[in-house]
Amino acid sequence: MVTTRLFDLTGKVALLTGASKGMGLSMAEGLAEHGARVVISSRKLDQCEQVAAGLNDRLGPGTATAIACNIGYKEQLQALVDETRDRLGPIDVLVHNAGVNPFYGSMSEIPDEAFDKIMGSNVRSVHWLCQMVGPDMIGKGSGAIMVTSSTGAFHASEVLGTYGISKLADIALVRNLAAEWGPHGVRVNAICPGLIRTDFAKALWDNPEAAQRANEQIPLRRLGEPDDLKGLAVFLASDASSYITGQALTVCGGSRMWS
Repeated sequence: MVTTRLFDLTGKVALLTGASKGMGLSMAEGLAEHGARVVISSRKLDQCEQVAAGLNDRLGPGTATAIACNIGYKEQLQALVDETRDRLGPIDVLVHNAGVNPFYGSMSEIPDEAFDKIMGSNVRSVHWLCQMVGPDMIGKGSGAIMVTSSTGAFHASEVLGTYGISKLADIALVRNLAAEWGPHGVRVNAICPGLIRTDFAKALWDNPEAAQRANEQIPLRRLGEPDDLKGLAVFLASDASSYITGQALTVCGGSRMWS
C-alpha cells in the first residue's frame, strides 16, 4: 500500500470563486476530497448552497461553506474574504476561477461597456482578491494561489480577442505576484484550460465542427472535461508543488503543447 502526505490538505482553508459548477466545482471537489475546508462562491447563493450541501453529505459536516459573491464588486469580494475568515480562519488556498465573456466578435466592434466588464472581472477582480487574501498567506509564511487563465492567452483571435488579452494579463499578474510573494513562501500559478466541456464555453464546443477538430487535431483526441482540472488544483494547492510558482500550466490535451 502506498501512503503519502504530498497531497494532504487537511486543515487548509480554500476559497474558490466560480465554484458552483464546471471547472470550479471540480476543483472544489478535489480540494475537499483531500482534506481542505472549501468555500464555494459564485453569484447565486442557491447554487452555492446546493454544492456545499452535497459535499457536506458526502465528506462530512463542515467540509464546505456557501458564500455568494459577484467578483465585479470590490465590496462583495471583501465581504467574501471577511466572512471566510470569520467562519473558517485565515485563508491558505485561493482559486480565482470566476470570469466573464459578454462579447463574441471583432475587437474593432466591442462596446466600451463589454471591454470594461471583461477587464474588470477577469483582471482587476483577480488583483483585488489576491490583495485581500495575501496578508493571511504572508503572515503564515505559506500559501497557494491559482488563477484560471486560458490557452486563449497564447494566440490571437478574431472573435475572442479581448477575452484573450484579459487572460494574458492574468498570467502577467500571476508572475509578478509570484516574484513579490515568493520570499514569503506564497506560490502563485495560472491554470490555462483549453476547450473544456462547460456551460461557459458551450458555444465553442457544442457543434459538429468542434467535435471534428477535437477528434482530428487534439493529440488526446477529445475535448476537456471539468474533472480534468481536479488533479492539477490539488497538486498546486499541496506540498507536491512546493517548488513551483509563477507558471502558466496548460490543460488542453496537448493542443497547445508549445505555448
